[in-house]
Amino acid sequence: MLTRVALTGATGFIGSAALRALVDGGAQVRALARRVPADAGPAEWLAGDLTDPAASAALCDGADVLVHLASRVSGSTEECEAVNVRGTEALMAAAARAGVGRIVHLSTAAVYGEGPHSGIEVGGAPAVPVSEASRTRLLGERFALDAGAVVLRPGLVTGAGDRWVVPALDELLRRVPVLWDGGSARLSMVDRDDLARLVAALATGERAVPPGVYHAGHPEPVRAGDLLAALAGHGVLPAPEEPGLPWPECLRLLAANPGRVTERQFALVARDHWYRSEEIWRLADCPAGPGPVPRLASAAAWYREALGRS
Repeated sequence: MLTRVALTGATGFIGSAALRALVDGGAQVRALARRVPADAGPAEWLAGDLTDPAASAALCDGADVLVHLASRVSGSTEECEAVNVRGTEALMAAAARAGVGRIVHLSTAAVYGEGPHSGIEVGGAPAVPVSEASRTRLLGERFALDAGAVVLRPGLVTGAGDRWVVPALDELLRRVPVLWDGGSARLSMVDRDDLARLVAALATGERAVPPGVYHAGHPEPVRAGDLLAALAGHGVLPAPEEPGLPWPECLRLLAANPGRVTERQFALVARDHWYRSEEIWRLADCPAGPGPVPRLASAAAWYREALGRS
């Protein structure tokens, strides 16, 4: 029998890959979107958004599984609360009324705040988010957990369609063109297609994973220096100057060369932000794949075009 999956965020960076993984795995998907894509593909689409409880009710009606990937990742307090808090609350209530048996909810490791964090387990550091997006996503987790969801906290997500991680690295290398703090930082990263496979496995796997919060990076952290070297090798970014500078000197250069990426965001890619993630891949019986650095080869052409280096 087909698994009927209700999906939010299906037009987004991660959600579009999850939609493909779900359909490829044989699921019957109903997706909620503010704008139904012209090429709707093999899914049933509903026009609406998370601020409309009626849309959430229609999405969940008759579903076996809810996969909630939509979120507001920028904007004012009110905009973030409307989607990430009140929208999630209404969606989880709709899932409960519809008798949805399994829920997968996407959050973010950014709820932990500034760091550095080195190999922590879930709950191994206090959640002290510093942006409105992260703060409200943390609040939204509570409604998902109360509904019995598997809550995923990935770190950095890369792959074709990435509009933040590698573009931020590009800006930072222009402002601080050295190997940051020797390139030794360990980062929790995951390729978006691997994350999508994990989401699909959690949604449709034979055995349900116990509800709770799980880190969802690749099990092996990535060294910042290895990431930058791989991107340079693919012609995506320029190679940083060796041997690099200590962190205080990197911050001095960052301040001397203003730009959009903040000091806090710089720290996310240049200092340890590593969260142990082995458990969720094991419980989902989903191979994690070779890792985000080897996966860059397939996304390199997209990145070069997006950054004007094709």
